[in-house]
Formats: sequence, C-alpha cells, structure tokens
Amino acid sequence: MGTGTQLKRSLGLALVTVILAGPLQAAQPVTTDDQADQQRVSNTAGYLKSETDAAGASIRKEARHPALILGSRKTASEGRRVSGKSGAPSAIISQNINDDFWFYDAWVSLSYDQDWDGYYTDISLTFDADTYYSMADVFAVVYLSYQGGAWNEYAYTEDFTIYGELASDEYVIETTLASGYPTGDYDILIELYDAYTGYLVADMGPEYTQLSYLPLEDMILDTPRQAVVVSHGGGGAMGWLLLAMLPLAAMKKRGLLST
Repeated sequence: MGTGTQLKRSLGLALVTVILAGPLQAAQPVTTDDQADQQRVSNTAGYLKSETDAAGASIRKEARHPALILGSRKTASEGRRVSGKSGAPSAIISQNINDDFWFYDAWVSLSYDQDWDGYYTDISLTFDADTYYSMADVFAVVYLSYQGGAWNEYAYTEDFTIYGELASDEYVIETTLASGYPTGDYDILIELYDAYTGYLVADMGPEYTQLSYLPLEDMILDTPRQAVVVSHGGGGAMGWLLLAMLPLAAMKKRGLLST
C-alpha cells in the first residue's frame, strides 16, 4: 500500500472520528447577539378545531417579521405592538377589554426536538374564547416573549366566529419556528380583537401557566448533534454532502419544502 493511499485513509478515519466524537460546528448554539439583526421567519396554519375538513391545517403560510425585540417588561401586556394583520383597521390601537369577551382556556403542545436538547421548534396553540353575546366575529394576534422580554408578534388568525360559551369554537394555531428565534424560554400572549371595530376585547398571557416558560428554538439551531459518516477511501466529500442535506430532509418531512 502506497504512502498516499495510507494518508488518504487516515484523513478519512479522522473525519469520521471527529464527527462521532461531538457536535458539528454548525450545530453550536447561536447567541442572541448573533441573531440580533436576523429577520424572524415562521410557518403557520390556523383553523377551527371543530372543522371536519382540516386540510387547511397542512397548508402553512410563511410569515416574516422584524428581528426579535429583547428588552424587558414589567407586566404581562406591556410592550405589545400594533398588529401587522393585513387589512386591520386603524382602531386596532385602541384597548377596550371588558367583561363581554374572555378566554375560557388555552393550552400548548410542543413538538420536534431533533437535537434532543429539550427545546422545540413546533408550537400548537389551542384556545377557547367566549362572549356574552350569542355570536361574535373576532380574530386573534399571538406574541412570543424571549426570556421575559418584549412581546414579538409571530402569528395571527383570520376572522372567525365564536358562539357564546360553546366549546365547539376552539381555535388552533400551528407554527414552526424556521429562523430568528434563539434557544431559550418563551412566554405567549394571545390578544382577541373584534373583527368589525378592531378593538382589543380580551387577552391571556403568561400569568396562565400553560403559556409560560416554553422551551423553544428555531430549526436552524435544532440540528442533530451527532451524525455518522460512512467513508470509503477518499469519499469524505460525499459525507459532508449528506450532512448538508439533513436540514433539508427535516423540512421535507414536515411538509415545509415542496418536492
């Protein structure tokens, strides 16, 4: 066996050893400073839980927002921002929370943690809003707060109808955090608006424990920490190609990447 062949095999084995020994460099956590100027990107679908045809749940729309606002807040609702909901009336800046509307319940389910670090990329938020009236058309705007910081809008619903205190009008918002969300604990704030006047009529935030201290991170940070590369001779480049395809495979599995 020639010296060149031996050197090539040694380099290939060294590459495999490094990959198996620990996390890939690209999988290292990104600090908030690194993400300060990053635009936030998410993919969201919303639908009434009672809908028999929930096909809309599988069609997620991409949403882009300004970079994550950090800072701090003194109260649950302080720091809320005017909604970016398309077509929302200017009166949305008014606050008219009263006893005619309220949230009966809300709960969150988290999923997808590919690097097994306890932080998830997918949020399924379900809430039940009630009203004193027999029926009312409303929409909701949802915010995330990073580590107790300012509120950052990440999703909103289309107009939907709630019926008194019935449970059949529960609404579901499913979101995948694609980028711009550093690893950490997040709180959720839900705001309910009257669809006709644009007035804020009810809200529910982290004072409700189901909406607080949610361990989240975006898909870029949720990279598998270990990978096995099978190298035959000088095929190291193919191994790196396979590693580069892992995030794409994950996106395709979630239906976020068209074939």
